[in-house]
Amino acid sequence: MRGRLRSAIGASALGLSLGLALGGAAGAHAQTQLGATTVEPRAYGYQVGDVLARNITVRVPEGLVLDESSVPQPGARGKALELRRVDRQIRRVREGGQIDMTLEYQVFLAPTQVRTLEMPVVTLRFIGPPRNQDLRIDAWPVTVAPLVPVDVSPRQGLGELQPDAPPPLIDTSAARLRLLAYLGVAMLLLAWLAHVYLALPWWSRRHRPFTTAWRALRSALPGEVAAQRRQAFLRIHEALNQTAGETVFEHGLDRFLHAHPRFEPLRPDLTTFFAQSRQEFFAPGDAGGADADWLLAFCRRCRDAERGSA
Repeated sequence: MRGRLRSAIGASALGLSLGLALGGAAGAHAQTQLGATTVEPRAYGYQVGDVLARNITVRVPEGLVLDESSVPQPGARGKALELRRVDRQIRRVREGGQIDMTLEYQVFLAPTQVRTLEMPVVTLRFIGPPRNQDLRIDAWPVTVAPLVPVDVSPRQGLGELQPDAPPPLIDTSAARLRLLAYLGVAMLLLAWLAHVYLALPWWSRRHRPFTTAWRALRSALPGEVAAQRRQAFLRIHEALNQTAGETVFEHGLDRFLHAHPRFEPLRPDLTTFFAQSRQEFFAPGDAGGADADWLLAFCRRCRDAERGSA
């Protein structure tokens, strides 16, 4: 009886020893497994320019060494999510090590509507006995919203097209004063030019000797009145004298025509006029004097020659 009890106690002790040994081996095996835990950022509420980070904690068994070429490197451009910074800290823990890694990304996408992006997969490679091992950290989704909605309110200031900003006001008082001064000078010059090239020629045309005489004779010779006819001779003589600048007699007709060649076609009429004038003033009893119609026509021909239109 005592022998069987001793045998039973020995078997129980052996079983307990084997159990503890197996449990210790299993615990040691669990501590040597390569693994990681992650703390991910929120998956929503981002816009262009926002920065987000994911924290990775890697448990590394004894003997494994991180392959540096497998660590993500910042600097790649042109992606919707760009890796801007990688922080890493390696710590020694019991029966292995621990790597604390922070991957910081920035959003470089401005979508027109909500869009889902993925923080990329990270694969870390470890080198060591008994073999090389890879650790995969899966992708993590994040949503990016537009800065403003596509269809905004039609209220003023919120539409797609905005009114132009008013131009800045510039003080133009000095420029206006200069323009007024220039305008005054220009008006004076225009008035002078108009006086010289318009008023004076018009006035001189209106007051040419034969033009004045013809207007006076046209209204003063209604008939054959002797006094009016004599007055006509006097007016025509006065026009000849004003044109020549001296008193013109019959013997000075050649000198007058030489000085004023425009009257040359009227030489016969001028000769007749002087003869008729001599008869009018020095032989008043003779009835062969010129009539009023001839004097008026002669004065008109002289006016035309004076104007250069004869």
